[in-house]
Amino acid sequence: MRLAKAMSMPPQRDMRAWVQSGYGGVERLELLTVPRPSPGKGEVRVRVSTCGVNLSDWEFLTGSPFYARLAGGFVRPWRSVLGSDIVGEIDALGEGVEGWKTGERVMGDFVMTRGGFAEYAIVKAAYCNRVPLELSDEVAAALPQSGGIALAGVAGAENGVRFLINGAGGGAGPIALHLAKARGAIVTCVDRGDKLDYLTHLGADQVIDYETTDFAGTGQKWDLILDLVATRSAQTVARALAESGRYQAVGGSVSTLLSLMGGSFFYRAGGRQIGVLAVPSSADVTADIARRAVSGELKPLLDDVFPLERCDEAIAKVGAGAARGKVVVKV
Repeated sequence: MRLAKAMSMPPQRDMRAWVQSGYGGVERLELLTVPRPSPGKGEVRVRVSTCGVNLSDWEFLTGSPFYARLAGGFVRPWRSVLGSDIVGEIDALGEGVEGWKTGERVMGDFVMTRGGFAEYAIVKAAYCNRVPLELSDEVAAALPQSGGIALAGVAGAENGVRFLINGAGGGAGPIALHLAKARGAIVTCVDRGDKLDYLTHLGADQVIDYETTDFAGTGQKWDLILDLVATRSAQTVARALAESGRYQAVGGSVSTLLSLMGGSFFYRAGGRQIGVLAVPSSADVTADIARRAVSGELKPLLDDVFPLERCDEAIAKVGAGAARGKVVVKV
């Protein structure tokens, strides 16, 4: 009787996933076979095709800067599978999900739930967008987070505006460069020396090697600065801002961010604006980014596509700042 009951049960379905055991480097990641999750209320299960790699994945892996632990768990990560820019097909619907059906191709920025470095991921249906037919899975996976940062970061980069992008050679920088040049801005790109020719080829008017030159100490002034690798205090970056100029940081250490937020009140009184870039994340934002990519206004650049088996290498490459454009994992 027991044998008959066991034989009648459906077989356990598994999947492969990169599981994070704790905070640290890629040594805390392991490709394991784990049970395939089931969607809950308001959720869908996606059979993952591709997933973009972001600097936020490295931050959630290392637990640094400290704010990554505020969103991911103080002692141990709350979510064991990284990967937020997910593209794939809906495989199963959770309770109460309407307007979606299995087999539909979707994309989204799922930074709060993650789970994309696996064969299947559970995501909120409300954050899903249909992938435009014109976009490949690889391009779609390169868009959500980097496109959102770039689009928000170029606000005000108009004809004749002197615009500096620090950390310009990664995922968001080339998109911001393309957007700003199309709007007529004069763009300076800052990154390591081996990326300068690449950035010049993309259209940068000026390039600076951060390993030999501190842009804030050159005496030059910019009207708009988008800092994708914030390490300087408000007092330091203020020296590089023109009158009525604006500086916006994305990420950075807690001490740096506190300095920038504290300095924002002081320097605003003098006409300069210094602060942290607020990057919106929603299905509407992702839909807007996808539409702009289809029209050609917004162009992500793919650096490399790694297979799932080498996902740890992909994350390490982004974490080391070695990517030229966007890195994507193909499942």
